[in-house]
Amino acid sequence: MSKDKPKKPKKPQQVYTLLVQVGRHEDDGLPKNATGAALMCYASGVDEAEAVRETVAILKQADLAPLDVTGYGTLQERLEDGHEVEADERAMMDRALAENSVIVAQMTPFFD
Repeated sequence: MSKDKPKKPKKPQQVYTLLVQVGRHEDDGLPKNATGAALMCYASGVDEAEAVRETVAILKQADLAPLDVTGYGTLQERLEDGHEVEADERAMMDRALAENSVIVAQMTPFFD
């Protein structure tokens, strides 16, 4: 006789705002003289750690070299911290949630 494990309630997916700094990597698509870049990303996950792991994995698949990730939390957390979140940014967050994906909203190359 086997006992069924009680099912844990599944945590809902949320979207996290992440700022990822990347270094150089062969075939990364950054401008020739760039030393790296900053990427503003919106990533879905059950928690911020999962969103970071997924983002780093996807960026590595895209031949980028993630060096550092700064998390700014969910939309609700950002609003509570006084951030202004424009409609276009909210639309990208909605898309990341609907597609269970990572959206790179902005890439800013760094130069010496």
